[in-house]
Amino acid sequence: MKGSREHQRAVRKRISTDYSALPKLSLSTANRGLSGRLPSCNAANMDHDPGNMVKGKLLIVDDSLETLDLLSAFLTAAGYWVHCTQHGAQTEAIAEQLRPDLVLLDICLPGTSGYDICEQLKRNPILKPIPIIFMSVSEDRQDRLQAFSVGGSDYITKPFWFEEVQARVANQVTAYQLQKRLQAQTKRVLASKGQMPLLADLQQVISRQSARLQAQNEQLQREIHERRHAEEALRIEQQKSEKLLLNILPKAVVDQLKQFQGSLAERFESATILFADIVNFTPMAAQVRPLELVNLLNQIFSEFDRLAELHGLEKIKTIGDAYMVAGGLPVPTRDHAEAVMEMAIAMQSAIQHYTRLEGEPLQLRIGINTGDVVAGVIGIRKFSYDLWGDAVNVASRMESQGLPGKIQVTETTYKHLKKKYRFTPAGEVLIKGRGTMKTYYLVEKAIIGSGL
Repeated sequence: MKGSREHQRAVRKRISTDYSALPKLSLSTANRGLSGRLPSCNAANMDHDPGNMVKGKLLIVDDSLETLDLLSAFLTAAGYWVHCTQHGAQTEAIAEQLRPDLVLLDICLPGTSGYDICEQLKRNPILKPIPIIFMSVSEDRQDRLQAFSVGGSDYITKPFWFEEVQARVANQVTAYQLQKRLQAQTKRVLASKGQMPLLADLQQVISRQSARLQAQNEQLQREIHERRHAEEALRIEQQKSEKLLLNILPKAVVDQLKQFQGSLAERFESATILFADIVNFTPMAAQVRPLELVNLLNQIFSEFDRLAELHGLEKIKTIGDAYMVAGGLPVPTRDHAEAVMEMAIAMQSAIQHYTRLEGEPLQLRIGINTGDVVAGVIGIRKFSYDLWGDAVNVASRMESQGLPGKIQVTETTYKHLKKKYRFTPAGEVLIKGRGTMKTYYLVEKAIIGSGL
């Protein structure tokens, strides 16, 4: 696509700081001033060359070769004759020889500043009328005020929006050329006998040109305002979409979706899964109004969500009054079993703040298992991040066949945690499709150095 006409038009639409995305454009013979040498054709030769019909002569002063190359190529393509230099100290000498219609001057130059160069040019009676557009990465109000206070005519911020650069350059060049023509006409008027008719014509020309320049400036300001408004609206919508996605899917999966890289399903060799269920919730639900029931679940699960974020775990889903969370995915971690156990303990503590109608605290059954799983996103609507595998089924059985207020774990999880927590054997549990499995109940967190 880089060689196509569509790509070239897209590239010329905006000058940005991402130079690698733009074609390498070499300067024309008239623009080979980057070393400080003046071009071979001077201002007088250019004015008298009938084959060199250009909109105006521009002098660009910037220490960046990339900026000079880009601006020169774009403005030359727009119909201007352009000379470039990196050496701010030579600006006055070059301007005296070229007599440009406009100077585009970078504020930050090695050894000097654009402000000092502007004041130097304005002290020169020959160069004083030439308009100067300052270029800078700064959008600070004080920088703009200083630019205008030293004699600048306009101010453009980097990275460039080419339509804006072209419009501002055209305004300044047109105004300056009009000013020169009016001065020439005034001299002819004063030297002629029929002064009054010529003065009247001159006033009409001035009025028309002034109105046209004013209209162009107003249109430019409207376009700039509309573009900035559109960019801000787009940025806000992108933030909303990003926030919505992150509320539905894990960040790692969102990044993968945006980049379209690889499959959206991945196998994890070691992850820890937790299922929690509110004890005797169904009978209680029959005695509570639906809105109150939903409000209670929302409070409980919102607290669990905060705990999952605190411990760096991934909430998978809620099913009725059951809550599912996992550790070690979608970004693998070493301490996922410990993080899940810490959350389980915190969940048991948090649930005690909620009571039944008769005032008794609610209780949780919690089951935990560690093993390999497949995780990812499937389907084409209502995306959700889910887990599959035997380890998930076993974790669910640990919860459903556990005791109220207890945390039941498999032998695999026990082996990961036995050095940091105290457990008591829960006997053997019959697991569908797996037979009997040895399980354990958490007693308490071990005290380091106690020997327990």
